[in-house]
Amino acid sequence: MSSSKQNEGASDGTLPRIGESDPSYWQVVNKRFNKRYVARPDYVRRVSSTQEVVAAVQEAVTEKQRLVVTSGGHCLENFVSDPTARVIIDISPMKRIYCDQEKRAVAVEAGATVGETFQALFDNWGVVVPLGEHPGIGMGGHVPGGPFGFLCRQLGLAADYLSAVEVVTVDQNGKANSVIATSEASDLNRELWWAHTGGGAGNIGVATRFWFREPSAAGDDPAEFLPAAPPSITTFKAEWNWADVDQGSFLKLLQNHGDWSEKNSAAASPNATLWTLLEIHRQQFGRIVVRGVSTAGAGAPAQADQYLAALSAGLTKPVGPEVTQMSWLEFALNPLPDLFAAPPGGVSTKVKDALIKKRFTDKQIEIAYEYLTRTDFDVMGGMFGLATYGGRINTVARDATASVQRDAILDVACTTGWLDPQDEENNMRWAREFYRDLFAETGGVPVPNAQYDGTFINHPDNDLADSIWNTSGVPWSKLYYNENYPRLREIKARWDPLNIFHHALSIEGA
Repeated sequence: MSSSKQNEGASDGTLPRIGESDPSYWQVVNKRFNKRYVARPDYVRRVSSTQEVVAAVQEAVTEKQRLVVTSGGHCLENFVSDPTARVIIDISPMKRIYCDQEKRAVAVEAGATVGETFQALFDNWGVVVPLGEHPGIGMGGHVPGGPFGFLCRQLGLAADYLSAVEVVTVDQNGKANSVIATSEASDLNRELWWAHTGGGAGNIGVATRFWFREPSAAGDDPAEFLPAAPPSITTFKAEWNWADVDQGSFLKLLQNHGDWSEKNSAAASPNATLWTLLEIHRQQFGRIVVRGVSTAGAGAPAQADQYLAALSAGLTKPVGPEVTQMSWLEFALNPLPDLFAAPPGGVSTKVKDALIKKRFTDKQIEIAYEYLTRTDFDVMGGMFGLATYGGRINTVARDATASVQRDAILDVACTTGWLDPQDEENNMRWAREFYRDLFAETGGVPVPNAQYDGTFINHPDNDLADSIWNTSGVPWSKLYYNENYPRLREIKARWDPLNIFHHALSIEGA
């Protein structure tokens, strides 16, 4: 919890407006993962309760000031760090995590981070929710997008455990209110809950609190409300030197990887306990890295060996693996440190994400090889990442939650990062053209079909709404929400009729 002094109200009982002369202003404004974007709001509000959120929203609405909300600051696009935003409401002081016996669920306020949530769940009850990978991400922006992470193949999406949500909304008269919506069929607010199981943050209101419970949980013991945390985590890492990889062996590596992913994507697979990431850095970086995270306990080293043997069949074997076993919490609070390390001051980045149902074709693999090896781009931070998906995620009906992507086997991304602003144009062009050519047969984007399952709103990409980069004729909304979009539009019209909450890829009113 934040200190009471930090959030003391002014003499009239309202929260103080934090302006540019206050160091706290810059602490909030500069709290952003992607340094490509900069906000300069008129003022910032730091709130520590739902009531304070209601008051801050009401004041901005009354004064007709565009407001945005931040928790962890990890949005990949300009949904928060937007020059048109006049007010930023920072909910990060809202960090309470507790057992709600009345709802028979664990409640988490939206300012808590993923890491803080993992720690409280483990320390208090020995349980887990399959949240995302980075411990610094704020729950407020994370949970509504239906996040996935290291445990997703075994446990599903975080959205599958969301039983209720508290949201601050604004009605047609411009009045801000807090609403609790649950998954109960009898709840008149149920559609508002459903929109927060994959509809994305910043669309309809300000999520201030989440309740998590396994749908099949029985009894009153909070240790039984959610899945037990893994007894241990085993990680492994192996590498190929790019000097040992030519176009033929690159093709074979991705064929092997895709074949394994297709054969092991079912929830019943013994390898549902294994999550992997193939990091294909650009050739100038020198290495291709594969990582794994296993909950198979004593069987994890053999599982890693079998996986690496499948990937390297017909190829030079990778160097490694480096295998490490640790407790779940030790891993969750500092996962894969060299992957998530960032230089002081952060980086500028572009991430272009897609979910695929089948392995890439040989033609697509050739395109990937070209962009990863061509020398007319100087893009040291460029990477093609392929993370395993599926498993229990794909056992849930497409309309049970707003997270419609329930058929994918891999989450893939063309991603790059840079420090010097002069490098932006080259890096952006590399990522955009790579992605466009990878999905050239469907207009430069992964249009949902037998091969692709669209893309993921927690990894937003404004290019999907740009006809220069999306020539498919298919709107960005179908890529993110597919057949669930009309329902989301109706919920938007009902709960945000004045369109108070909006951004570059926000849900349109019906």
